[in-house]
Amino acid sequence: MNRITLFASLILAGLIFKVHGQNPQEVLTKMDELMSAPVDRVATVQMTVTNKRGETKTREAELKQMGSEYRLYRYTKPENKAGIATLSLPDGKMWLYMPAFGKAIKITLLSKSQAFTGTDFSYEDMSGIPYSNRYQANFVNSENEKELLLDLSPKSDQTEYSRILLSLNKQYGYPMQMAFYDKNGAYIKKADYSYTKEGGYWFAKQVVMTDLRKDHSTAIEIKDIRFDTGLSEKDFTIEILKTPSEDR
Repeated sequence: MNRITLFASLILAGLIFKVHGQNPQEVLTKMDELMSAPVDRVATVQMTVTNKRGETKTREAELKQMGSEYRLYRYTKPENKAGIATLSLPDGKMWLYMPAFGKAIKITLLSKSQAFTGTDFSYEDMSGIPYSNRYQANFVNSENEKELLLDLSPKSDQTEYSRILLSLNKQYGYPMQMAFYDKNGAYIKKADYSYTKEGGYWFAKQVVMTDLRKDHSTAIEIKDIRFDTGLSEKDFTIEILKTPSEDR
């Protein structure tokens, strides 16, 4: 079953998530399928970084994504960030391109825990790898009628987190909040999601990642999004990271 057919069947079924009779890992998998339902997407991404004094810096990037395994971010603003790009490929491979170096650098497992170009997201957070591939889910008791809580534990040590508490919208199955814990069990970050529906697809219109250690946050807002545009693997190569203007 392709992604479009799967998504349509989920919508027709109502996609109501209930704890009883459902395996928590299946619930997590359905969340991943919902988040990657479009064949591809193209959008403008606005990032607003806010420090503990309330001072803000705004950046803008182009986003291209195909399924859950191919994702390309390329900064367009401000001028000193323009051209910086990250590329996510199957099997968890990630590449960083810096115009000043003129070549792509492979992001190692160690560096995936580092901040994504000075934001509160890590490279791991921005990888787009399905959570069901990386984490084992268990239900957490909750009397909240609108939220379903999952406790996620990593399947391997190739992550910066020891635990994620995930709050899902019970009716539609998309994430509402994630609480991230480090290797020492400390609550270090949280992500708050605002979802909207367009063109038959639910997508995260805004995600705010807050670093509780630094009293620092980064808000990502998706603008001018288009779905199912016809992207292919040719749009996600290491060679394409170099912008046309750099060849002049």
